[in-house]
Amino acid sequence: MSAQTPEVRSTEQLREKWMKPEVITGSEILLRSLLLEGVECVFGYPGGAVLYIYDAMYGFEDFKHVLTRHEQGAIHAADGYARASGKVGVCIATSGPGATNLVTGIATAYMDSVPLVVITGNVATSLIGTDAFQEADITGITMPITKHSYLVRDVNDLPRIIHEAFHIASTGRQGPVLIDIPKDVSAATTLFQPEDTINLRGYNPRTVPNKLQLDKLARAIEQAERPMILAGGGVIYSGAHEALHEFVNKTGIPITTTLLGLGGFPSGHELWTGMPGMHGTYTSNQGIQQSDLLISIGARFDDRVTGKLAGFAPNAKIAHIDIDPAEIGKNVPTDIPIVGDVKTVLEMLNPLVSYASKADAWRDQISKWKAEYPYRYVDSDTVLKPQWVIEMLNDTTKGEAIVTTDVGQHQMWAAQYYKFNRPRSWITSGGLGTMGFGFPSAIGAQMANPDRLVISINGDGGMQMCSQELAICAINNIPVKIVVINNQVLGMVRQWQELIYDNRYSHIDLAGSPDFVKLAEAYGVKGLHATNKEEARQAWAEAMETPGPVLVEFVVEKGENVYPMVPQGSTIDQMLMGDA
Repeated sequence: MSAQTPEVRSTEQLREKWMKPEVITGSEILLRSLLLEGVECVFGYPGGAVLYIYDAMYGFEDFKHVLTRHEQGAIHAADGYARASGKVGVCIATSGPGATNLVTGIATAYMDSVPLVVITGNVATSLIGTDAFQEADITGITMPITKHSYLVRDVNDLPRIIHEAFHIASTGRQGPVLIDIPKDVSAATTLFQPEDTINLRGYNPRTVPNKLQLDKLARAIEQAERPMILAGGGVIYSGAHEALHEFVNKTGIPITTTLLGLGGFPSGHELWTGMPGMHGTYTSNQGIQQSDLLISIGARFDDRVTGKLAGFAPNAKIAHIDIDPAEIGKNVPTDIPIVGDVKTVLEMLNPLVSYASKADAWRDQISKWKAEYPYRYVDSDTVLKPQWVIEMLNDTTKGEAIVTTDVGQHQMWAAQYYKFNRPRSWITSGGLGTMGFGFPSAIGAQMANPDRLVISINGDGGMQMCSQELAICAINNIPVKIVVINNQVLGMVRQWQELIYDNRYSHIDLAGSPDFVKLAEAYGVKGLHATNKEEARQAWAEAMETPGPVLVEFVVEKGENVYPMVPQGSTIDQMLMGDA
């Protein structure tokens, strides 16, 4: 059989087929335009207002769609796909409740600067504003949590709008863009003419920094005695990890990476101090507080990092590198503002900087803190400690897995005890803190990286919020390894109620949760259970040897807390260190 037969078509042949000018429906225009944007997979859930779109998928072999079991599962999967691949994630839902079920996922992506194109159906244009069946003003509802949104009123605008949406979502500070398509627009026909140009008045993100500001920062590094780098998710989103590695090696400046910045700098590097903030390392927090020059790179000074703003980095000159000018000076007064793409900035900055020679004593101090104050917990041979479970996962995978988490104590333990070696290996809801995110995001991450090991770490609370997506793993044989850290309680809420609310435990008991092994098996996914170290090792080894999806439930100590912890209202050097 020739390589050029219809069964084995080249990408060029497919693009030529998709770009062919024809009179087709808005729905067919949508599908072709998505393929021309390089979309490999769309996650969605059909309904009345998008039936023309789903009808256009029928028999369209080039278009791949994954039917989730809930719209929230669809958008979290698209989010995980985007974070793990660096591409734009795409999801589709119908009007009304289908669209509103996406709102939490849109907000999650918006807070964490994740590029998504979210496609919703709407009632026919003649019915908009009449309170028609399943009508909701989704563009109005999501205005505060989208980078931009479109309500398509003319089928001829579709190719341009789709092309613009992908451009806006993936450039500058990335984020979600919503396209709302009324049912009559998806049914209307016109001559398809693909759009390949961009002309957006007023939208021109600045990527190249001011050279004078770079010189100013280079001079500040020369003079600094206690410099510190705070690197965030922007390093990963811009693909700047190699440039950052060069910057640290050239300057010799200690570096801490935020929750979303984990993986942007290798955890094994001698100058890496761990994560900062509420549950960060002693070294990172003391390093920030005692620094005389703090260089923020692609981080937005979130309150979980800064603690009490009035006491944050009190003696430091602040340099802030960010693609979004609105972030600079928003929370922390900035002395050296540098607006630009992080990768571009660092590549321009690296030739200008030299070794911070006045910081030798500072590097020695950082090394002493790292040796004296690592993460610690009190281990046990009788009960399973959650920190030990994460350490086991790290040891058996050599830190090479893609790890997604839900939100809560397990999320912080994973951030503390799993050591990441490369970017786009850590996927978690940072800004919004969305329970239910962890498992469906792992599905998207696995589809973006079919040859890599993907581990989804969840609490027993969050796992129940999107557990129906187990069906997707079973049906499509998506080999995610699903970990449930089961402490039978809403753990982070319990921890706060213990430490801050004087042990007044209110509505946190998750007794009555399902048997997670039986739940997995009900969906056709292998389920395993462990209550001690030996069972844990055996169950995890079996999970790793199983080619398809597996759920492993680790029943852990109920009263375990995440330490260190900075209480709200405190500065980040006022840390509760815990029993250890």
